[in-house]
Amino acid sequence: MDNNVKRFLLTFFLGPIGSIIINRTELKPEGYSSRSWCYLLLGVITSGIYSLVASICNFTFDPNKEKNIGYVRDVAPAAAPAEEVAPEAPVEE
Repeated sequence: MDNNVKRFLLTFFLGPIGSIIINRTELKPEGYSSRSWCYLLLGVITSGIYSLVASICNFTFDPNKEKNIGYVRDVAPAAAPAEEVAPEAPVEE
């Protein structure tokens, strides 16, 4: 079964719980995170319309598109600052 279909089934039937499952398994698209809080909050505010639309949009998920409903791009971790190493003092014998 295609990952898009699996993500649709999880979000359609389980809503925010399915979204959390997606984020914690191999179903998570590389470079994206499912918007778990949006499934919950916007689903309540819009009487389930957001959850339905976002679930259906899982069928057309494409990581090359600029925007994907129900997903947010992961922020690249900031590069760790380089450690400064003090030069070794010459050893006198």
